[in-house]
Amino acid sequence: MKNKITFGHCAAFITIFIWGTTFISTKVLLNILSPIEILFIRFLIGYIILWCIYPHHLHLTHKKEELYFMAAGLCGITFYYLFENIALTYTLASNVGVIISIAPFFTVIFACLFLHEEKPHIRFFIGFIIAMIGIYLISFSGSQLQLNPLGDFLAIIAAIIWAGYSILIKRLSGFGYHIIQTTRRTFFYGLLFMLPFTFIMGFDVDISQIVMPIHLFNLLFLGIGASALCFVTWNLAVKILGSVKTSVYIYIVPVITAVTSTFILHEKMTLTTLLGIILTLVGLLLSENKKKKEKIIYEYTE
Repeated sequence: MKNKITFGHCAAFITIFIWGTTFISTKVLLNILSPIEILFIRFLIGYIILWCIYPHHLHLTHKKEELYFMAAGLCGITFYYLFENIALTYTLASNVGVIISIAPFFTVIFACLFLHEEKPHIRFFIGFIIAMIGIYLISFSGSQLQLNPLGDFLAIIAAIIWAGYSILIKRLSGFGYHIIQTTRRTFFYGLLFMLPFTFIMGFDVDISQIVMPIHLFNLLFLGIGASALCFVTWNLAVKILGSVKTSVYIYIVPVITAVTSTFILHEKMTLTTLLGIILTLVGLLLSENKKKKEKIIYEYTE
């Protein structure tokens, strides 16, 4: 049991570690592709890779389960990324980074309402406040907070949508299907619901630009690593740890981003940023801490 729980934490950390570095690849690709083009291509690559890894059709036991897959694809793939990217066009990236990090708070609310889970211990909320202070220090180190109502509101919507996706994945995990099949099905609906937006927002890809080594490498990283691998490991972590415990790992995305910016982009690590990293990690530990008598049910099925 303990080893299985440890595996769940490792899966969540690996996911967040990779997601925390995707900004570099996205930044490179934005020179040749629009946000919607990057999203569609990366998830299409991920969908194909998941078929190659596990080429088995998913046969649903009950037709109503299809609605959960549709909702998960719409929320976690289409709406979350669209709202996040649109928010970035109206407000600062640092604002979006802080606001998206409140997703665990909404996950707790949804878990209590829809999964009928017990209310979290006071340590969760103390950890949440400490982590948010840390994330604020990381995101606004050397700069001032600038409110942009529309963009900030869209970022809040994105955080709520991601919380909803986490709850849906927890429900999907209870159906007993293979984790790759579950992830692949959500990718399918995510891509399907994304199609209308490719027509509205425009989709004009220059293949000669894409096949350039630097662009191809970053697309494959986003498609294989950040999409195919990370959504499987995230969904697996939710299956093992639950939606709330997994969601708090979102706190360390700004930490990973700050550290990789220092080593890869050679950005300066300030004392404020360092303090923010420490507070964020303390908040994460407090939020993850549980009472000794608390039991975690492992629901993983082959």
